[in-house]
Amino acid sequence: MPKGEDTPLMRQWREVKSRHADALVFFRVGDFYELFYQDAEEGSRLLGLTLTSRNNGSSKAPLAGVPAKALDEYLGRLVKVGRRVAICDQVEDPAEAKGIVRREVTETVTPGTVLSDALLSARRNNFLVSITPSEGSDVGIAALDLSTGELTLHQVPIAEVGAALGRLEPSELLLPRSWEDEASSIAELEGAAKTFRDDWVFDAEPATDELRRRFGVQSLEGFGFQSGDTLFVRAAGALLSYVSEIRPAGVEHLQQPSIVRRGASMVLDEMTRRNLELVEPLRPGAEGGTLIEVLDRCETAMGARLLRRWILNPLVEAEAIWARQDAVTELHASSESRSALRQTLSGMLDLERVAGRVGAARVSPRELRGLGAGLACLPGLKEIGGELGSELLGSLTGDLDTLDDVRDLIETAIDADAGATLQDGGVIRKGYHAELDELRQIRDGAQDTIASLQARERERTGIGSLKVGFNKVFGYYIEVTKANLDRVPDDFVRKQTLTNAERYFTPELKEWEEKVFGAEDRILSLEAELFGDVRRAVASEVGRIQDSARRAAELDVLASLAQVAERQRYVRPEVHTGFESRVRAGRHPVVETMMPTESFIPNDLELDEDGRIVVLTGPNMAGKSTVLRQVGLIHLLAQMGAFVPADEAKLAVCDRIFTRVGASDNLARGQSTFMVEMNETAAIVHGATRNSLVLLDEIGRGTSTYDGVSIAWAVTEHVHERIGAKTIFATHYHELTQLGDLLPGVKNLNVAVREVGDDVVFLRRLEEGGADRSYGIQVARLAGFPSEILERARELLAELEGTHSGGGEGLGRHGSHRPRSEAPPDQLSFFAASDHPVVKRLREIDPDRLTPLDALNLLVELRDQTRGGGED
Repeated sequence: MPKGEDTPLMRQWREVKSRHADALVFFRVGDFYELFYQDAEEGSRLLGLTLTSRNNGSSKAPLAGVPAKALDEYLGRLVKVGRRVAICDQVEDPAEAKGIVRREVTETVTPGTVLSDALLSARRNNFLVSITPSEGSDVGIAALDLSTGELTLHQVPIAEVGAALGRLEPSELLLPRSWEDEASSIAELEGAAKTFRDDWVFDAEPATDELRRRFGVQSLEGFGFQSGDTLFVRAAGALLSYVSEIRPAGVEHLQQPSIVRRGASMVLDEMTRRNLELVEPLRPGAEGGTLIEVLDRCETAMGARLLRRWILNPLVEAEAIWARQDAVTELHASSESRSALRQTLSGMLDLERVAGRVGAARVSPRELRGLGAGLACLPGLKEIGGELGSELLGSLTGDLDTLDDVRDLIETAIDADAGATLQDGGVIRKGYHAELDELRQIRDGAQDTIASLQARERERTGIGSLKVGFNKVFGYYIEVTKANLDRVPDDFVRKQTLTNAERYFTPELKEWEEKVFGAEDRILSLEAELFGDVRRAVASEVGRIQDSARRAAELDVLASLAQVAERQRYVRPEVHTGFESRVRAGRHPVVETMMPTESFIPNDLELDEDGRIVVLTGPNMAGKSTVLRQVGLIHLLAQMGAFVPADEAKLAVCDRIFTRVGASDNLARGQSTFMVEMNETAAIVHGATRNSLVLLDEIGRGTSTYDGVSIAWAVTEHVHERIGAKTIFATHYHELTQLGDLLPGVKNLNVAVREVGDDVVFLRRLEEGGADRSYGIQVARLAGFPSEILERARELLAELEGTHSGGGEGLGRHGSHRPRSEAPPDQLSFFAASDHPVVKRLREIDPDRLTPLDALNLLVELRDQTRGGGED
């Protein structure tokens, strides 16, 4: 309908909607947030709301609404599907408004900018990430967790964008508008809500201005920016500009940007994170089976979030690893100190996120009181730390700010029973403010007087059933049943008629009611004012709170790692900067927790110069993939600074861990299983260095046998000759075991099995040498294949093996059908240990010098050599 026909309310809504066209506008009307027109239709569909209509002059406006008290529930559902919501609140008192109540958007809620605990996962960060357009081969990335104020800046090669986003696990991406058409096809950008802004927002000049304005500085050098850090600045400036748009009231808790230089931590690509099941199970929707579930014994949510970051960002500097190990070692050895530390931390709420809500002016009275209780734990942490000797523990607790002044202010000002909202009243503690105490006395005195009025009026009127009551609509009243109306005095003024009674007021009751209401209104107003003063005072110290919270979180993680080490019988690994890695009686940290006690079979493994590549063979279900993941997880744990599941371990620091375990189609990108496998293998070949750990499983299985073996063989040779990385290659291609004889750095191991009749017993134990069978038919039997299929498979296997060795009649039912292509009885080895004499002789021939007769004689000679084994 034409705008000119809108009611004043709808004109106000249209003005708000024009500024927030890409968001659902939740428009506050009384006790509800209402959605109109297209927002109402979408909201009713997404939230299951009833679609009605509202009068809008000469027409009806589609309408859907939600109760204001249930706002967080509905916001959570919209955020999960990636929608933006603009919260439009009443910003003036209806009693004082001239005309329609003024409304403004007080915040915009997006997946990456939520602050409410109800919309956040307590034990993981919620990052909003901006990505700059590339300059050369790099892009800039800024990551902000608005709930904690943590802001980190990264510069990474374009090829590592996926790995960087995987570590951050963003809920929302801020991207240049020029990427809008192609963003959906960029694999690295999948899985997060996307917001696009004009490209100029990412330019260096406006970004620099935004950073200076936000942090109130003239130069960015104080933050550690250098002359070549343009990408850092552009990413951070664009992100902060967006935050200003989302939260126009500002956020006082943003921490100074922390620049993460390249090489500070290990890059874990998507396939490694997925295959090792670090924080998410391999199968979407599955429960359990991740490393973080084993390690997370943190007492605080902020500790759990930090542990998650440690898992996804293993260290690559030995000194930093040793410092963490020293701390874990001390806490592991001193169960008394560890227990005291964990007990103290258990009483601490999420200081980081409460500080964030303080800085964003979103903290409730109850949360502020909880912050004070959490700060009361800090002196205990400092005292316990004074008894510990490791350098890291000493640095975390030695100068820990216990924030006594902030805690005293909160405890003095905020009542211990403060409610969730200011409207609940009773927020400011008695004795904190003289005028407030006086108003409360007036209110309480008036209420006492009103309470005593019932007895006096009963005596005066002789009506024994007379009662004085109160409700929010009519205020205080005197109620008389209709049977006693003839005894009502003349000074009773009728207020409300009920079915069986009448309600009245008297001049005296009205006078005391006005005193109560006047005092109540002033009390609520004064409490809001005083609470605001306290909040602002606490917000001015939010940086100190964040620093102490960070230290407490790190102590929590270290104590958790020590606790797990004791319970799971982990040991401290010897981490060094050399090449050799050796594990004695190593175990898979996750699998062993899912099995009965003492049932996991540990294994030894050594990777050194003489055996830097292991070709690992063994039947299906023997546990080759478990061995691969086990080795990867043990190295990752060590580089987190944690203990490892083994009896002894000496581990070299790795710059990267690469895993390729299993594969599946990616139909959305038009890639078959084999193509996915080849892409992943190519990424490893191009990215691995001598200091990497490479874990490969079944390269080449997605194509023909000869193609697959050729690729697997060539990859192994390349890793051996050109890269030199420590590598474990699990395979069913038994031909690859020949590499153990050909290449000095390759050795063969197999996962042992034993045959008992028709059954196979998986021993789960590593032994030297290669396996000679895969036992696929036995595995098929365990899977429940019909017996006729199994029997026929055995017949075919026997014929195939006979054909390959030259002793069979060929593949077919009862030998009646021969294959199209049959191997000769004495076929040359597919991969010979050295040149066959026939091959050597052929290389010596000059065809240009051969006569036809010479060529014929030579052919006969070569034929005779192949038939006789020809080493003469």
